[in-house]
Amino acid sequence: MLMWLLFIFFIFSAFLGFLFTWLRKDRIYMSSKSVANAYDKWTNDSLLENLWGEHIHLGYYKSLKKKRDFRQAKIDFVHELVHWSGLDKLPKGSRVLDVGCGIGGSARVLALDYGFDVLGISISPAQVQRANRLTPEGLLCRFEVMDALDLKLDKGSFDGVWSVEAGPHMPNKQRYADEMLRVIRPGGVLALADWNRRDISYGSMSTFEQFIMKQLLNQWAHPEFSSINSFKKNLLDSRYNGGYVDTDDWTKYTLPSWNDSILEGLRRPEAIFSLGAPGLFNAIREIPTILMMRWAFATGLMKFGVFKTRG
Repeated sequence: MLMWLLFIFFIFSAFLGFLFTWLRKDRIYMSSKSVANAYDKWTNDSLLENLWGEHIHLGYYKSLKKKRDFRQAKIDFVHELVHWSGLDKLPKGSRVLDVGCGIGGSARVLALDYGFDVLGISISPAQVQRANRLTPEGLLCRFEVMDALDLKLDKGSFDGVWSVEAGPHMPNKQRYADEMLRVIRPGGVLALADWNRRDISYGSMSTFEQFIMKQLLNQWAHPEFSSINSFKKNLLDSRYNGGYVDTDDWTKYTLPSWNDSILEGLRRPEAIFSLGAPGLFNAIREIPTILMMRWAFATGLMKFGVFKTRG
């Protein structure tokens, strides 16, 4: 009996210790450097790539009753957003900018499957280096370190702009919208998907929701989330807007991703164990945030918004 009590005490103490470390060593947004450092670390430790593949965004599950491979669901997401946004109507050879490109998974699909000439940008030097290494020679796809809020690119120099799950890292949502729309030529396409908070018109957050929201911001270097309506307004208010913005809510199609992102560790344990003890710790360290994200999207505190415009 004593041994069982000691064991329970040990497990409970370990849990409290882990929780204390998780809360104290968050990745609170301080500046763009906070985002760059977080993604440099995630890229250099190889955990996300080993576990989830070349795409670190959510997947798309068209049939919620049919099981879907997590990595394939991520590729499906790219194609769904391409077709929904009308990006597929652009001719081959069109120049497309991928804002917040990660390690280049989406950019390579856009280049390989649609024949686009793609430039991917990230604020993380490690991501850009890895993206370039993963890209086959001869594919019209390249990557550069660049700040999405200060694009060193000419006005109207792209036929399309693509951005997935980058918005929460932007402290100035209006400038984010302005810069993307500025570089799109007249008649060009913006295809964007993001994590969005519940609109303020639906009421204030409870104390528990406020705690959850604080963790969703602080744990992954997010300064703030937009609502779908507020970012739509940012796009419409931009002086570079062509007068058309459409949105949709894909929460139900992407929600299974959160469970799958954890279950991949059970399906591919070698992806974690091959990284040794640090990899295992880093994997466990992300679980509370993923579970909170899943809860927030399932309850309506968060929504997965998609946006499209014509320049």
